[in-house]
Amino acid sequence: MNSLSRSLWTKCYPRPPTHISYFHSSSATSLAKVVATRRLLPISQKRLEQQTQWDLVQWQEDRTIPREKLLKDIKGAEALLCMLSDNIDEEILEAAGPQLKLVTTLSVGVDHIDLKTAKERNIKIGYTPDVLTDATADIGALLALAAARNMKKGIDSVTTGGWQDWRPAWLCGHQFTSKTLGVVGLGRIGQAVAHRLGAFGIDRLVYWGRTKKEGVNGEWVSLDQLLMESDIVVVCCPLTPETQEMFDYAAFKKMKKNAVFVNISRGGIVNQADLARALKEKVIAGAGLDVTTPEPLPLDDPLQNLDNCVILPHLGTATFETRETMGDMMVDNILAALENRPIPYESK
Repeated sequence: MNSLSRSLWTKCYPRPPTHISYFHSSSATSLAKVVATRRLLPISQKRLEQQTQWDLVQWQEDRTIPREKLLKDIKGAEALLCMLSDNIDEEILEAAGPQLKLVTTLSVGVDHIDLKTAKERNIKIGYTPDVLTDATADIGALLALAAARNMKKGIDSVTTGGWQDWRPAWLCGHQFTSKTLGVVGLGRIGQAVAHRLGAFGIDRLVYWGRTKKEGVNGEWVSLDQLLMESDIVVVCCPLTPETQEMFDYAAFKKMKKNAVFVNISRGGIVNQADLARALKEKVIAGAGLDVTTPEPLPLDDPLQNLDNCVILPHLGTATFETRETMGDMMVDNILAALENRPIPYESK
């Protein structure tokens, strides 16, 4: 896919009205209604608008659609295109009506959707798997390096005047040469993170998950062994009832004091109060987070004030290439659902 310039991005958002309906025929009521809670990137947005099979009702502001607005717009819709930031619960699904066929989300995670109610109402769930591996793995590697090399302290010292004369031990961190990487959830993203960090000298990979991975140059170990032996711990597993807050103070106490912890999965996998305590007490050396609970993270959250915690605003898939592909996948899902075909990207 060709690179998209920022000028093209700006042209895609010329501050239109907050709500637009795209009608493609004089007999609009005969067309299926599709509701979108955000605009997509330029190419996939154009494709979404140009379809003649539906009437598109789309929220235009670059912020989460107000719940009252979504409850109103969703009535009579046959398909909903949503974002990870939208809470698609039982109330939303019921407000849509019995004709709703599809909820398709611009994400791999579907924990913001009431899957139980969707199944009861025979609503298919679409998502965007397999295309965000590289973009998310890049962020995982970046956070691991940033946490290990005191990136936050370094940047702050430049901007606040802390950068004075040279000192031998000032801002020293840990390099990755001959270190052990522990990956929690060695799926596509976990393997891609391991591949990237291998270039920095990691010489041992251990991983924990439900099953042993064939063809992987790594050791399948217990979670306790992974925590005790890893210099870098990267979380890539999905959020489930079993993984909810699995990283608590007891887990951090099992890690090495010079270890760094990285989460690029879901904020709910970590007990953030326990992580803040572990970082403050120097139980572990540092952390890098691309996901938190909630999002955005309040400015008064204890993690915000720690100089050994690097936090990003959920940038995992934030590349033009990845987001355009994800947008196309959602359009493909809508086309299939409205034609009563199996949707190509279904979460089951």
